[in-house]
Amino acid sequence: MARKPLIAGNWKMNLNHLEAIALVQKIAFALPEKYFAKVDVTVIPPFVDLRSVQTLVEGDKLLITYGAQDLSQHAEGAYTGEISGSMLAKLGCSFVVVGHSERRQYHNETDDIVLAKAKRALEYGITPIVCIGEGLGIREAKTHVEYNLEQLRGSLKGLTAEEISKVVIAYEPVWAIGTGKVATPADAQEVCGAIRKELAELANPEVAAGVRVLYGGSVNAKNVGELVGQTDIDGALVGGASLKGDEFATLSAIAAGGPLP
Repeated sequence: MARKPLIAGNWKMNLNHLEAIALVQKIAFALPEKYFAKVDVTVIPPFVDLRSVQTLVEGDKLLITYGAQDLSQHAEGAYTGEISGSMLAKLGCSFVVVGHSERRQYHNETDDIVLAKAKRALEYGITPIVCIGEGLGIREAKTHVEYNLEQLRGSLKGLTAEEISKVVIAYEPVWAIGTGKVATPADAQEVCGAIRKELAELANPEVAAGVRVLYGGSVNAKNVGELVGQTDIDGALVGGASLKGDEFATLSAIAAGGPLP
């Protein structure tokens, strides 16, 4: 089954709403519409930028989509500081990142919390990008494949095959995030291939063949082509390079198979 590549730009805690508008405009200008037939491109700005991005995307009828960096596991209520799935749906979000290693590390999010958030996203018709990934110690101990599969199982536990078919998985080795270090294409393929095999067990082979598995961790225009060229890597969750409009457009074009814009 042919899987359309997905390039998702995670802006993290960067850019105010005016800067967000300028960046989306720059990406849209630098990436001609013809590329969108071969690649899906989404930006993941901070919550406070979402309405501005929505207004721009809808007003200019851009083909770029957008999503959020997190959501609450709760539907509504007395949860100060939380953002609900229904709020994100009303803002037109297509995607939401759940279980990013920075959430797991700094906010003590467990697989059970990630699972609850993924379920909540699906409830409101938003595609969860479920993140998994190992630290350097686990990689060096060569237990990284099983570690990632345990995270995958915990983060998808109890979801139906139909629900799993609506999820995107992002493999981000923690040691490669923002460090300039990047897994070799073969290393990334090893884990992403294992993820797809595990998805066949959790759902079925047909679903596994259709789920998009992304790689994240110091992805840029120089390495994205070889990464996305791997059998089981269907795009990238991009961090720092997504804050540079021209580079993000270029790596999106490369993921689409080129030529460069």
